[in-house]
Amino acid sequence: MGTVDELCSFVGVAHAQLLQSIKIQKQKQQKQQQKQQKQQQKGAAAAVVHKRTPTTIIDYGDLSDQLLDIMSRLFDVGSHVAKPPPDTNYEFQPNGIGDGFDPEHVDDLEEWINEMTEELPELTSFILPTGSIIAAQLHVARTVCRRAERKLVPLVVDHKICDPNSLQYLNRLSDFFFVASRWINYIEQQDEIEYRLELEYSENSEQRVPVYRSPLLLDDNDDDDDSDGGK
Repeated sequence: MGTVDELCSFVGVAHAQLLQSIKIQKQKQQKQQQKQQKQQQKGAAAAVVHKRTPTTIIDYGDLSDQLLDIMSRLFDVGSHVAKPPPDTNYEFQPNGIGDGFDPEHVDDLEEWINEMTEELPELTSFILPTGSIIAAQLHVARTVCRRAERKLVPLVVDHKICDPNSLQYLNRLSDFFFVASRWINYIEQQDEIEYRLELEYSENSEQRVPVYRSPLLLDDNDDDDDSDGGK
């Protein structure tokens, strides 16, 4: 339950940063409007000379409400962990806190993910958890969510004391955080920084050149070493 509570707190930080971003943008817009009004009072000519493009406030859509809903649902998940059913044959009912986890919440995540994905460019490479502070915070929430999911697996699969729908919710929630972080960077016009190739000195050059070092793949030398060792 502690990990779920930790996750909820990280989501709360992301939500606070989202509201702070909106507040700062509104303050900038208000200051710009006040400055333009003063210029207009000095004369139409001066207003034309100093005219600037009005500050626009980024539209974060329903993300604020979605994050609030997610925090409430994490409270539900935490209640299942803290108060298990009386026996392993218990049949969960989707009634919220103290009972089963409503699968409609999983459907909500799927819908939100699809809506954001439709606006995003295709992902063609691994990306680093960077960008705006809100996007980076959502990446932190994503990693904590994966940890919470791993800890919930034995409670659902082995001990059968937690609703499987809550596990599915955490599974889809980590995907939501990933897509939401990309979407935030997209609407804030922040570049996505892709995974970089490691730079090493080549044998025939003093310049550093990119060398692919992926832990997912073995190079030819590693294969040869393994085969020789097996002989």
